[in-house]
Amino acid sequence: MDLDLAVAGISVYWIIAAIAGGFIGACIGGNYAFVFTGVSALFGLGYMVATKDSYVLDYIAFGPVFGPHVCFAGGAAASAYAAKRGYIEDGKDIVTPLSGLGKPDVWLVGSAFGVFGAILQKLVLMIPWFGHHTDSVAFTVFISAIVARLMFGDSIFGSKPALQGFKPREGARWLEWQEKPSQFITLGVMWGMAFGGAALVLSHHFPVLAEAKNAQVFGFAISALCILILNLGHNVPVTHHMTITGGLAVTQFIPVLGLHPGGGVGLIYLVLGALGGLTGAVIGEVAARVFYDRGNTHIDPPAIAIWTTTTIFMAAAQIAGA
Repeated sequence: MDLDLAVAGISVYWIIAAIAGGFIGACIGGNYAFVFTGVSALFGLGYMVATKDSYVLDYIAFGPVFGPHVCFAGGAAASAYAAKRGYIEDGKDIVTPLSGLGKPDVWLVGSAFGVFGAILQKLVLMIPWFGHHTDSVAFTVFISAIVARLMFGDSIFGSKPALQGFKPREGARWLEWQEKPSQFITLGVMWGMAFGGAALVLSHHFPVLAEAKNAQVFGFAISALCILILNLGHNVPVTHHMTITGGLAVTQFIPVLGLHPGGGVGLIYLVLGALGGLTGAVIGEVAARVFYDRGNTHIDPPAIAIWTTTTIFMAAAQIAGA
């Protein structure tokens, strides 16, 4: 097949490949699929540094293989469908691999949402200004989850009892160990600062990453790998909406401030990283209370935080002259 064959500017090859990507997400579970996103993102960064080619990142980590909008979203939608059919108890369960159900209809729902995600992400990129001033993958994960809830769950904001109050409670909370302001604020500042600094150093030493403005993928990948620890039953913080935004806050302002890891400018970058991580953390918890806590399917708080925070900092950098 001609890899360049496209319909309305969308690669037919990628669309067909996404059938398999979403299927894999359903089989192994959305959260395990996301771990492989982290693995492939690390490999893709290394490959890009070595070859100046981003295709591993574009096709494997953030494309039709392990792209969160394909593989993770497909797995999450399959879980919602499985709960609706009574195959599993909890439609928010994105950890349990669904291959053990032995239900091809569940796996094929993953395929359907994988294709939907692949097409929608390309369409988002076509939106004037917004398409290239947001995280189109994260935005697609959010929209895919909304569609899955409407199809297989309750309303977008959940049942009427769940609308009573904004405070997390038993049976309606995301991550109990990072839901208090003292918790998610501290996590956001520290993880954002750490990987904002990492993004600066990587951009400084590897010009190909500075040019592409994608060194923030490193922090995102590390956070994705930490999800494996969460899957194994340990209460580790979920931070990919803090690390990628902390790194992005740095990389977006490099054209304005220059590449200076040390001195006063370096300190400004660390503050930017902390601010990016903090913004992602706050929006993530708000999104959890508005969408995740109130429904019976998984709507991903980090995805909402990532695309929202990305748009905020890209707009700010543009205003600043980047």
